[in-house]
Amino acid sequence: MTAPSGPGRARQEAIYRAGVFGKRPRVPTSFAELERRARKALSKRAWAYVYGGAGEGATMAANRAALDRWQIVPRMLRDVSDRDLSTTLLGTRLSVPVLLAPVGAAGLVVDDADVLIGGGAADASVPYILSSQGSSPMEATAAAMGDTPRWFQLYWSRDEALVDSFIHRAESIGAQALVVTLDTTLLGWRPWDLNLGSLPFSLGIGIAQYTSDPRFAELVDARLGADRPRRDGRPNLDAIRTLVSIARHHPGTFRENLRSPVPRAAVETFLDVYSNPALTWDHIATLRERTRLPVVLKGILHPEDGRRALDLGVAAIMVSNHGGRQVDGAVGTLDALTDIRRVVGDDPTIILDSGIRTGADVFKALAVGADAVTIGRPHIYGLALDGRQGVADVVRNIIAELDLTMALSGVRSIDEIDRTTLRPASAPVD
Repeated sequence: MTAPSGPGRARQEAIYRAGVFGKRPRVPTSFAELERRARKALSKRAWAYVYGGAGEGATMAANRAALDRWQIVPRMLRDVSDRDLSTTLLGTRLSVPVLLAPVGAAGLVVDDADVLIGGGAADASVPYILSSQGSSPMEATAAAMGDTPRWFQLYWSRDEALVDSFIHRAESIGAQALVVTLDTTLLGWRPWDLNLGSLPFSLGIGIAQYTSDPRFAELVDARLGADRPRRDGRPNLDAIRTLVSIARHHPGTFRENLRSPVPRAAVETFLDVYSNPALTWDHIATLRERTRLPVVLKGILHPEDGRRALDLGVAAIMVSNHGGRQVDGAVGTLDALTDIRRVVGDDPTIILDSGIRTGADVFKALAVGADAVTIGRPHIYGLALDGRQGVADVVRNIIAELDLTMALSGVRSIDEIDRTTLRPASAPVD
């Protein structure tokens, strides 16, 4: 007879064995404590950007409430000594149905944030969706990931040649899917940032994909030729700090950047072109001729949008409300997933983004109809506490809890997680 195996027990044992010698986890295993410690570790600007949602935070609350409306119903006396957490997503075999979500401007947390996140994803053996608003060039992040699968998230620019350049670079780094974000054609009303007057991009943070791009360099050169940046009056201390931040985050040496008009022109060019409020289904249709990568549409919340996306031939849809950061009072993602799955049927690939915090949350999402989930804020909190290792530890903790939740609920594989493992919180058990 062999002892029960799996990542849950292995993670528990590693932590308890270290505890014998007085060592405590640097990254807390509960989400509430993880968030509390991360807040202490982050600057006010970084905390506002990472934690803050749209408006009064109603959509963030709706994500939590939607998960809490479902309860797991464990079954007993089943042999769960071995569990299989693996799954196949868009043709790639994954060890777990979990990906790291793209989070823009993580450079607010630490320099080279995306390289550290990508490395942490590789250490935990989960894919990372590289962000268009990354703080490290995608090539550097891909190098840190080795053979670990990576996807690329595309913000559709106002400049179509820049869109093509990003797609080409994503293909070149071995991205296995193109994730087009639909819900951020404009920035939502975000009081946490607005009350600080804080937009990381205006400081040169979160635009590394652009400043490393040849097409973007052409746009900056054109701007410099047509309208060289002006020095508007005598700079105050805050303006000087902004220029220092821009110079520090732009490619090249800090001293050269301080003297050059290029970094400031790059920021202004980015602010002009990075999002496109004219984006329509017609733009998405052009991707058939522009990329060989499977296309995932991120930001789908309405069943009819889900149906239309699939009719257009996309490989998957990602149910997301941008972590509650775009529209205050929007539908919770698990509720939206339920509605969409009812309309599109069982076959299409659906990924749930926004609101996942724990392994139990992952279990519920899979049971309701998700094929996989993404993890957003938690991995950034891990980054704040312990860099690359912190990212990996957050992911390992979530996976460990998922594994143990499966075992303790009588479930031996991802395929066995379905609606029969849940009940609505207010419903009686049959």
